[in-house]
Amino acid sequence: MTDQDELKPRGLYYEDFEIGKRYASPRRTITHTDIVNYSGISGDYNAPHVDFEFCKKQPYGEPIAHGPLVFAIGTGLQCQSGINDGTIVAFLGMDKWRMHKPVKHGDTIQMGVTPVEKRLTSKGGKGIVTFEREIRNQLGEVVQTMTTSSMYLCRPK
Repeated sequence: MTDQDELKPRGLYYEDFEIGKRYASPRRTITHTDIVNYSGISGDYNAPHVDFEFCKKQPYGEPIAHGPLVFAIGTGLQCQSGINDGTIVAFLGMDKWRMHKPVKHGDTIQMGVTPVEKRLTSKGGKGIVTFEREIRNQLGEVVQTMTTSSMYLCRPK
C-alpha cells in the first residue's frame, strides 16, 4: 500500500447517495461506564442518569443514557459504517430530534440513515444530503429520530 492509497476516500460521494435507500451502521452496546463518563464530560449529573434510588421510582427503573450521548454514539456508528470516510465535508445541522424510548446500560443500538433530499452547493464540487436518522435498540424499537444535513464532496471528474 502506498501513501496515495491511504488518502483515497472510501466513503460515498454526493452522487452515490440514493434517495430512499437506508444505510445501516454497525451496532454498539451502551455501558454504564459510557453513562458515567458522559456525566463527567458534560457535567450533566441529573438524577435520571446517576441516581439509582431516584430511578427505582421512575418507569425506567434504573439510570438511563443521556439523549446527547445516544446521539453521539449513533453518529460515531454512522462514521464506522464507512459512508463518510474521506467524503464528508461538514455536519450542517439537525432538526426534529426526538427521544422515543430510554436507552439503558446493556442496550445495543444501531443507526439507520435514509437520504430524503439532495442538492448541489452554489459553488459546485460539493452537495448537501438531508437524512432521516433513526436509532433503534436490540429489540428493533425506535429510541431516537432526527433529520440531519451534511455536506459531501462530489465525485472527482
